[in-house]
Amino acid sequence: MPRSSDASFLPLDGVRVLSLALNLPGPAALLRCRTMGAACLKLEPPGGDPMGLYNRPAYTALHEGVEVRTVDLKTEAGQAQLHAELARTDVLLTSFRPSALQKLKLDWASLQARHPALSQVAIVGAPGERAEEPGHDLTYLAESGLVTGTELPPTLYADMGGALLASEAVLKAVLQQTRQRGGVYLEVALNASADWLALPRTWGLTKPDGAVGGAHAGYRVYPCADGRVAVAALEPHFAARLCDVAGVAPPDMMAPATHTALVTWLATRTRAELEAMGRERDVPLLTLAD
Repeated sequence: MPRSSDASFLPLDGVRVLSLALNLPGPAALLRCRTMGAACLKLEPPGGDPMGLYNRPAYTALHEGVEVRTVDLKTEAGQAQLHAELARTDVLLTSFRPSALQKLKLDWASLQARHPALSQVAIVGAPGERAEEPGHDLTYLAESGLVTGTELPPTLYADMGGALLASEAVLKAVLQQTRQRGGVYLEVALNASADWLALPRTWGLTKPDGAVGGAHAGYRVYPCADGRVAVAALEPHFAARLCDVAGVAPPDMMAPATHTALVTWLATRTRAELEAMGRERDVPLLTLAD
């Protein structure tokens, strides 16, 4: 049976997606839809997308291959342009609060009455009655227990996770449309995406006493002679190889003595030496500069 590559399999080929979503989650979801073959149109307000103002390179990357038009939805002319496009759209992507959608007459009841074949994927901060609450990636991560100090997270996990869930919802909507006539409404909450990403921590895996939270000596970031090394020798055979070359025996990976021995040994090795060892002994690791 032939295998399909990402480039040749386009599950949204022939599907038209129209987005009104601004900032990061909506455009990131639209980008994924485009890479899956969808024809993507985005309508922006006269002031543009804030992303285009505070990070133009990010905006450009997110909108590659997307048709972008400026439309004022608060005017009759803008509403006419929108609904002319919705009449030939399969899925509408939004990121407004429910009250804002109602003011624009883009709530689900109004859309379904006017465009019964249209589906809507609505990105919100929190589900249901909480959808009117203000919030951003940082507050959703904090709510999910993913902000553990005063440093900002290294990336926008809730926004990007929400984009994945939103593009998944577009696929669900299209699949549902093939099974029954009429559109469907699907809500994607950014705090739910943070909850999903937080599950390993909820289960205890990434807490300080968890195997991938620092308790296992083979799954940590250590200082080395000229930088750092991320060691991921989690499975017993990887851990045994690492401990063998480091002269640690027996390899009890949860014992403080093993941690101490690896700290001492790795501190004397250069990045080049450790990369070579990883290749030769088949130990998963990656060195990093300070």
